Amino acid sequence: MTTNTLDGSDVAHATPFVHEPSTEIQPYGHLVRLPIGLSDAVCREGVEQLNQLLADTVTLRDLYKKHHWQLLGPTFYQLHLLFDKHSGEQSAFVDAIAERIQTLGGVSLAMGGDIAEMTLIPRPPRGREDVRVQIERLLHAHEIVLKEARTMARLAAERGDDGTNDMIVSDVIRRNELQVWFLAEHLVGTPVVRAEP
Repeated sequence: MTTNTLDGSDVAHATPFVHEPSTEIQPYGHLVRLPIGLSDAVCREGVEQLNQLLADTVTLRDLYKKHHWQLLGPTFYQLHLLFDKHSGEQSAFVDAIAERIQTLGGVSLAMGGDIAEMTLIPRPPRGREDVRVQIERLLHAHEIVLKEARTMARLAAERGDDGTNDMIVSDVIRRNELQVWFLAEHLVGTPVVRAEP
């Protein structure tokens, strides 16, 4: 067997760079100016508000996933599918909100700990809850998101930030309202149908 000898510089080119020291290239709360025709003040306000909406949307998405996994009872299958569908739609909102923050020159929240510190949605217990409680908890979370989204959309329109206004109204508000309707219908006082013996 023949062994080739490499000099140190050849090996260095094949060695992965790991544990390299790094610094933030854009700290959280600092803007990068992008040529989108909005002032720094408008972008700064939008980023700040959108990060709050992002934190609450991530929390709502995760609440759907929690309840999706922990469901039980006669409506398990239908709600299991519905909660998963709504979670997926919330994931799309998370991405849209985070991308809008970046478009405004900001830094979007990304880590669970940061989300947990910032969200306005109350933290649920770790354990399993009754289906009715799960739905009520989701409806409360939606209401929080919708109230802040309406305020933010209005403020974005007043600032001339049409892109943020459109995203919030067209995506976040309209879809959250629809999800609320789908959820609320499960709390109508119709008794569960039982088969007679």
